Amino acid sequence: MDNIDINILKILQQNSRITASEISNRINLSIPAVSERLKKLDSSGIIEKYTAILSSKKLNKHLMVIMFISLESPKYTDTFVKIIQEDNEIVECHYLAGDYDYALKIITESTESLEKILNRIKSIAGVQKTKTTVSLSTIKNNYSVMPNENID
Repeated sequence: MDNIDINILKILQQNSRITASEISNRINLSIPAVSERLKKLDSSGIIEKYTAILSSKKLNKHLMVIMFISLESPKYTDTFVKIIQEDNEIVECHYLAGDYDYALKIITESTESLEKILNRIKSIAGVQKTKTTVSLSTIKNNYSVMPNENID
């Protein structure tokens, strides 16, 4: 991967529906060369998927929280994970090292809807301890990582 690939990836992160022709114009590379690079980025797995990013505000989801969870024992993991994966308002779940076992990113409408979600989570068998932190604003929100520039 070189700096041209990185520029293509940056452009795609802004708009994954952009055409090879438009990318070609922006980076001064022929359309066939852009198409070939896109195929290589796809086939190598660097590009995992093309997706739409929905506006939480337009969907009336104005509250984002991080919830930390400790389970009583690893025997509860499978049930916990299954329930978490089924909830659309839990948008991320991370297994942690440290004081808590999991961190959940929850995006919901209001404190009332959050209360229902928290009660559901706290009632899952094996949930021992939770800590919930409300996000006041988002400073940075990248949806994927970028390689370092100036790769040789």
